[in-house]
Amino acid sequence: MYPLEGTHLSNQVYDESQIQVLEGLEAVRKRPGMYIGSTSSRGLHHLVWEIVDNAVDEALAGRCTKIIVQVHPDNSVSVIDNGAGFPVGIHSKTGRPAVETALTVLHAGGKFGGSGYKVSGGLHGVGASVVNALSKNLKVEVHREGNLYVQEYERGVPLYDLKIMGTTDHTGTTVTFTPDDKIFTETTSFEIDILQSRLRELAFLNAGLEIQLEDERDEKAYNYCYSGGVAAFVEYINRTKDVLHEEPVFVSGVRDDVTIDVALQYNDGYATTMFSFANNINTHEGGTHESGFKSALTRVMNDYARKMGILKDSDSKLSGDDVREGLAAIISVKVPEPQFEGQTKTKLGNSEVRGIVDGLFSDKFSAFLEENPAVAKRIVEKSLTAARAREAARKARELTRRKSALEVSSLPGKLADCSTKDASISEIYIVEGDSAGGSAKQGRDRSFQAILPLRGKIINVEKARLDKIFSNNEIRSIITAIGTGVGEEFELDKVRYHKIVIMTDADVDGSHIRILLLTLFYRFMKPLIDAGYVYIAQPPLYKIQKGKSVRYAYTDNELDRILTETGRNGISLQRYKGLGEMNPNQLWETTMDPDGRTLLQVGMDDAMEADMIFSMLMGDKVEPRREFIEQHARYVRNLDI
Repeated sequence: MYPLEGTHLSNQVYDESQIQVLEGLEAVRKRPGMYIGSTSSRGLHHLVWEIVDNAVDEALAGRCTKIIVQVHPDNSVSVIDNGAGFPVGIHSKTGRPAVETALTVLHAGGKFGGSGYKVSGGLHGVGASVVNALSKNLKVEVHREGNLYVQEYERGVPLYDLKIMGTTDHTGTTVTFTPDDKIFTETTSFEIDILQSRLRELAFLNAGLEIQLEDERDEKAYNYCYSGGVAAFVEYINRTKDVLHEEPVFVSGVRDDVTIDVALQYNDGYATTMFSFANNINTHEGGTHESGFKSALTRVMNDYARKMGILKDSDSKLSGDDVREGLAAIISVKVPEPQFEGQTKTKLGNSEVRGIVDGLFSDKFSAFLEENPAVAKRIVEKSLTAARAREAARKARELTRRKSALEVSSLPGKLADCSTKDASISEIYIVEGDSAGGSAKQGRDRSFQAILPLRGKIINVEKARLDKIFSNNEIRSIITAIGTGVGEEFELDKVRYHKIVIMTDADVDGSHIRILLLTLFYRFMKPLIDAGYVYIAQPPLYKIQKGKSVRYAYTDNELDRILTETGRNGISLQRYKGLGEMNPNQLWETTMDPDGRTLLQVGMDDAMEADMIFSMLMGDKVEPRREFIEQHARYVRNLDI
């Protein structure tokens, strides 16, 4: 560890009196999933977020300017900040030092009352105590009041009392922990990409805060510090796109103790990229801050368009979808008492925030349009074009609505539906080509498995508006079969299958079709991915036959293992180039039988990174795609040229 320069402290007092005890730690190790979501990779990284959140809260309070996250070769992690240093005085209720109380008692911290933190992002989490309970060992070092205080723990239990180990000339806290492999049995290895993404995000959301990530496993370091804050964030999101105006629109202000930062920038694409945050928490499900922004944006754009005569009466009005076409936006609010709701507690519920965001953004965005008429005209005309395309799409969209069970009969030669109407057990396989579709139809279990063969590749929805998308027969078939509708009309409870399986050949064309389908689901039916309904089939690459014994290998490593086990003499080895090479029984046995198949569930841990990848791979800009290919080409396996 090494010291950081001290930072100027705010006038707020932060000491042991502000550490409030709510309940004990006893159940954490018994039921870790209740506290960190899971003991998989996601839960593992959640440990880092809890400690980093504490350091960021120090920055929000004006007491910290730099945070360092170190990943050590043994997969332990250190989080170092130059804040005020954790309080070390004796806590009135526990009779123990405040730092020990916070690390050994659940929900004991400076965010549950008192004046330690005016705004906190850590409130949504479970605190350092849970990290301590789920770590093999943890060490806390506090630089405060001229002394260096140290205490170590093993699986949440203090090994000795807090003690002074020397003097210091700065303030701050260092927490070093090693995840317990008895809890995290799946993995204890931290992924640098996941750490990078979240730490970069935090640096964007807290303008001027320096966050350094050091991966000692491969001796690499990454530094994140953005004086431009959320405006720089929007530029980062749009870096793979062609923008309509060089400078993002940036709106910032404080009303009724709520701090608001909004940045937006339009690009020439058709997708909307919008992320909202409350106290640095990514509010995936939106909330009142996002609603306030959306309503203000739509109203201001309509008012301006009518005032300038760009929008005629015959054009009716611009919808929310119209004004958000090609929009990249960040909405960040800091709320003293946030109320989170929704299925994953990532939806802001404070009703007063809607009006605050609406009012502040309306005033400043209206002024921007008035002061920048050339930019305003480009944005409004893009929205107007979107509105006209929407009307054309409306007529085509009618064809994708499944009004009755009989409507499937309007898909001749395409959908072979299953007999059950219970969506929770129904599956649909979207299959590449008639040949594979024929095998799949014959090999399936008709009671719960539907087959939809595709004739050729669907269009790239990243480069097309709704009217063109809905005129594509293959896309219409997919949307009709799934039953949910798309975009703002999407209704998840109308989904006809809880498993939507993409089944393509294991070659370049198959990979291309797969990414085209994933782009469609991500851009227009994203709740299907969020709900965990989208899967990718894993057909075997090889058939290995020796005598009457037949085995299948799904990877090159598995092939090597099987050949080592069976011996390499007298072996008949077949490399499957496509699904059509398998007869119906083989396709069922290897790829469709629930008792023997492997399905990859499509998830989205990082929506922002997903958006960037889709834009880069499927968008118009060539240079970012070339750089990506050059950087990752060496990792490609089984490339057929």
